[in-house]
Amino acid sequence: MAVDIENTTEEARFVKQARNFDIQRVIVKIGSSLLTNNGRGLDRTAIYEWAKQIAKLHKQGVEVLLVSSGAVAEGVVRMNLEERPRKLAALQACASIGQMGLIETWWSALIQHGIQSSQLLLTHDDLSNRSRYLNTTGALTQLLEWRVLPVINENDTITIDEIKFGDNDTLGAMAAAMVNADLYIILTDQEGVFTDNPRNNPNAKMIRQERAMADYLFDIAGDGGKLGRGGMLTKIRAGRLAAMGGCPTVIVSGAIDDVITRVVSGEAVGTLLTTNDEDKIIARKQWLAAHLRMSGSLLVDAGAAKAVVEHHKSLLPVGVVEVRGDFDEGDVVEIVHQDTGERIAVGQVNFSSRDACRVARERTEQFDRILGNNEERVVMVHRDNLALTM
Repeated sequence: MAVDIENTTEEARFVKQARNFDIQRVIVKIGSSLLTNNGRGLDRTAIYEWAKQIAKLHKQGVEVLLVSSGAVAEGVVRMNLEERPRKLAALQACASIGQMGLIETWWSALIQHGIQSSQLLLTHDDLSNRSRYLNTTGALTQLLEWRVLPVINENDTITIDEIKFGDNDTLGAMAAAMVNADLYIILTDQEGVFTDNPRNNPNAKMIRQERAMADYLFDIAGDGGKLGRGGMLTKIRAGRLAAMGGCPTVIVSGAIDDVITRVVSGEAVGTLLTTNDEDKIIARKQWLAAHLRMSGSLLVDAGAAKAVVEHHKSLLPVGVVEVRGDFDEGDVVEIVHQDTGERIAVGQVNFSSRDACRVARERTEQFDRILGNNEERVVMVHRDNLALTM
């Protein structure tokens, strides 16, 4: 286990030197417990303080995107409800009402520093559908070119099962991958990730730096683990998702003075989850394996199935016997053994369903004839973008 844990001043200095960030674009996610005084409405004093820190980075030329929770809690306060509703329709209504106050507060806090801001409400469906994903990426890119700060939130008004604590951690990680962010900062009510629950164990140590893919992190933060807190579990999962796009993550307390600017400057506060090329591939495979909704299916013969499963090879078009569904290049599809009907893998396909049908059962040398001159794609699903499911 390679882990940097805060023990000595000398070790802390070493970790601080290791955080030599080159930050041009950063995602900052702020959770509901910080934004809303634990559900008692928006903490406008704290929001204005974070806005001041963001403005400092903005003036230095750093592009900042903000993922902000708090809409439901603000809606509960505006409607004078005694407690958070349990019925889905009431939760959605509170999110709709509270979103007005949330974006109004962020706009007011940022505009006093001369920063224009915008609102983006997203669902996971928006980011799993390739055309909507590309449209969202285009809108975010334009906003950043205009020096407008996007304020992103889960569209809780129309979602069915995503209104739950920690979901914006995942949304922030997906946004980080979408815009190729250099750093993802998750502000929470904990100082970072600890080896044990510091509230119960005074000997618990903060993990200052670790690979995002380190399995033991789930043991201490997962359900049934030492900490047993779902909130920290979602943050570690989000760190892994951000790692897929090559983006490191810092999990840190939002109550620390000047926390955002201190993290970006490289100071060793909170827990840094790092990534490398090998971890990026591992994270991508885990992300693929976690997909519940497939855009289509590729039925493969026994030879292709053996190459994929036993020899960990890419899936070649010559081994595809049938293409099912309507999908675009880059969508996630399932790979199914034609004889058994069993799903053997999932992966990001390099062809649209139309082109996949045209090259199925064909060898590479025929691609130019079928798809046109200078065709560079040679595999249906590359092994780095493929996860086995059996």
